[in-house]
Order: sequence, then structure tokens, then C-alpha cells
Amino acid sequence: MEFRIKHTWDGLPVSHEPVTIGLKSDNAGLLMEVNAPFFNDPPAPLGEPGKPCSRLWDYEVVEAFFLSDRTEQYLEVELCPHGQHLLLLLSGKRRVWKEELPLEFEVTRMKTKWEGKAHLPWHYFPPCTNKFNAFAIHGSGEERKYEALHPVPRHELQEGQKPDFHRLEFFKELNLKELMGEDWKQPESDIWKSLSN
Repeated sequence: MEFRIKHTWDGLPVSHEPVTIGLKSDNAGLLMEVNAPFFNDPPAPLGEPGKPCSRLWDYEVVEAFFLSDRTEQYLEVELCPHGQHLLLLLSGKRRVWKEELPLEFEVTRMKTKWEGKAHLPWHYFPPCTNKFNAFAIHGSGEERKYEALHPVPRHELQEGQKPDFHRLEFFKELNLKELMGEDWKQPESDIWKSLSN
């Protein structure tokens, strides 16, 4: 499966080569592959590469959200071209209940582009994951750009509205069986189970 982020969060075309996100089946989960322009703006976060970094959304980052629309539970994956990452589990809109989960993530950075590979284990995904959205952020100050795979539709925009990546109603269908095969069932997750106990 491949997705290209061709629009800003409010539906305008992006002014550069679109960020591409690929999803592939992996041994015990999904392999998320990012191909993106490297803006190097803002500068790298202070966090150690390969480790979780809080508030990573303040930097240059590509994000993927995997949602179960029945429960509003979702996994948020943030990947930075400098090697840091941030994984959040949310139960209800913007309600983080677990963060800074470990992740196997490698980055290859060139002058003007970067590639990332993240191995997302199934137990990070909420039960019945069926919706998806992806985002990219870069730039500083007034030049900060927010891009979305499934932007807020133009007719839904309100004056003075700020970018908000947690508008779950605009996420689109993600059928993991297309990737994993018709007989596949999403493995149960001890992490998510511990939430309901």
C-alpha cells in the first residue's frame, strides 16, 4: 500500500515532491516506509537518534495515525529525519494514555531527501484498526507547513481554524486484509487489553 501526501491540511496542493508512505506486511506487524524531501528546518531535536523524543511534532516529522473508529482508539506514529521517533497510544480524541513506546526505526538521510523504515508491532495497534491518516510537518515560524493525506474538506473549514491532526471524522478507510490476506485476523494486543481491565 502506498500513500502520497499531496495536500496541505486545509486542502491546497503542496509545493514540493509529495511525501510517500508505504505499508508492507512485516513479521510481527507492519513495516512503515517513508520517502520524503529533507528540509532540515527546524534543526534537529536534542533527543538521541533511535530513541523516543517528546514533543517531536514541534520538529520536522512525518506522522501516521491508525484508528479504530468504533472505539476512537488510535496509534500515532511520528518519525523524524534525524532518527528520533514518538509513538503514542490514544483512547478517545487527543487522550494519550501511553507514550514513548520503543520502536525499531532506521533512517537514511541524503542532502535533499530522507528515507525511514519503522517496524510497527501488531500489539501497538488498537483492536479493529480500520481508518488511517498521515501527515507531514516542516518549516519554522511563519513558514511552518502542515500537510495531510486526507485534509479537512474545503467546505468544512472555518475562519481562523488552525491545523488539527486529530479530526478523526476525516480519516479514511484502511483495510489491512488487502495487505495481509483475506483470512488474516488482527492479533490481540496485551497493551490495549490492559486499558480495558
